[in-house]
Amino acid sequence: MHRTTPVTIKDIAQALNISVSTVSRALRGMPEIHPETKKTILKLAEEMDYQPNQLAKNLVGNRTKTIGVIVPSLSYFFFASMLNSIEEAAMQAGYSVMVCQTNESYLREVAQIQNMLNSQVEGFIISLARDSLDFEHINRLIRKQIPIVLFDRYSDSIESSKVIVDNKQAAFKATNHMIERGCRRLACLAGPPHLEISNQRLDGFREAVISNGLPYEEQYVSHSDFTQENTIIQAHNMMSLSIPPDGILTMSDNIAFSTMFALKQRGLRIPEDVAMVSFNNEPTCTYLTPSLTSISQPIREMGTQAIRLLLKQLESDIIENETVVLDTQLVIRESSLR
Repeated sequence: MHRTTPVTIKDIAQALNISVSTVSRALRGMPEIHPETKKTILKLAEEMDYQPNQLAKNLVGNRTKTIGVIVPSLSYFFFASMLNSIEEAAMQAGYSVMVCQTNESYLREVAQIQNMLNSQVEGFIISLARDSLDFEHINRLIRKQIPIVLFDRYSDSIESSKVIVDNKQAAFKATNHMIERGCRRLACLAGPPHLEISNQRLDGFREAVISNGLPYEEQYVSHSDFTQENTIIQAHNMMSLSIPPDGILTMSDNIAFSTMFALKQRGLRIPEDVAMVSFNNEPTCTYLTPSLTSISQPIREMGTQAIRLLLKQLESDIIENETVVLDTQLVIRESSLR
């Protein structure tokens, strides 16, 4: 019969007819144990395939070596890829990751944070939900000195470390590219008006339009709630204007996919009638007809930096906030090549 339960310190002590405390001290490398006794204990522990209870050891030291990661939705390519990057960096640092998604709900965000606290995570890496307008639940963590790193979606009202990209510059670059390809009536399908990254991208869009001597018109700006249905309605409304746009910057690839569907419903050609540029550079962008020009974000580097900033807080008695701003790349494909 093979043993089905893990070998314990008590099993080793009984086999050698010595005290449990002696075995424990030997396994922990304590100096007061006689060298021969220690050698015998370690040899038997190896033969019996003894494995220390890491969870119990961590709890004794008030450590769980677990990080809580909260994202809006794992159905979004960007967040699923970020999670892969975060998990890999965390594992290399000896930490495990507990993951929750909010499905864009403020109430779920609040509940998930509390659930993770109950599970004794040591710190949080968070991207805010679409519906989050009140951040008291996060500021409460900060007051308790619980390490937090925000990434992608954040709020200036939360004083924490952040890992973000230069959204304004990226949007400027994307919009300028469409203007260089001959677009003169530029539109922007942005995200919710309270979302920082959406506003930054809208700022970059506006700056590019104005700096090129073109009129910036509010009628060419719409705010999507990220749902497919809402985006399609917004796109149809925009293209129903008396003078519709000939170039559109969208907040994300998901918004772009729905927008392209709406344009094709209207019999419009991309890019001949309307050029398009988006954000996130999902793999699907390559396989669309036409393929979609999109801003690529350094996802792997973002995950690595998020873990670095969190570990910096976990290993220090003083939490110092740091913001890491990373560059993006415009990946040009057929949708913008007029």
